[in-house]
Amino acid sequence: MPDTKIEACVPVNISDGDIFEAMRDISGYLDITPGDFKEVYLKAYQHAILRLTRSVKAADVMTREVAFVSEGTPLTEVAELMAVRKISGLPVADDSGRAVGVISEKDFLTVMGSGQADTFMAVVAQCLLGKGCLAAPYRAKFARDIMASPAVTLTADTPILEVAAVLSEKKINRVPIVDADGLMIGIVSRADVLRSSFFPEGVWTISQR
Repeated sequence: MPDTKIEACVPVNISDGDIFEAMRDISGYLDITPGDFKEVYLKAYQHAILRLTRSVKAADVMTREVAFVSEGTPLTEVAELMAVRKISGLPVADDSGRAVGVISEKDFLTVMGSGQADTFMAVVAQCLLGKGCLAAPYRAKFARDIMASPAVTLTADTPILEVAAVLSEKKINRVPIVDADGLMIGIVSRADVLRSSFFPEGVWTISQR
């Protein structure tokens, strides 16, 4: 995993006057300049965020009831399951319950649009302009035919910070969580990460070095 840098943002625009007032509120003598105080504050804020994100694991935010399909599940059933569950992707498991791939809306869009349509409306446009349904050739195909493989997986004790970095690095929206035997026990999506109270919007961002 590449080094991950936490960039903390100051919640409010702290002025030197604010700092002087804060220093006056503290009893005793403080031998520190406003600039030093602000630098210490930012460093402390970064360390606090890093400590919190390291303490939260994948197990704390993952969805435990995982919707998944087998390699031999017809694509018609895969699409129907995703529609009913209102999800944009799900893992593909072998007979032992190990994740061997992942199917997402993007995989459907890619094959239906022959690689030229990467959005739902692009597929709709091709259907309207062309003859027949672009999905028709795939009615007889199976999950194994379009899934992304091998599946990227993580363990339950993976820090949420690392989960976020993997999602960003691999450009994926979800990652199956597996136990020591490689069996799926949950799944973490970008939405799960963003909903975590340890990732307040506007407080920090993840950047790769």
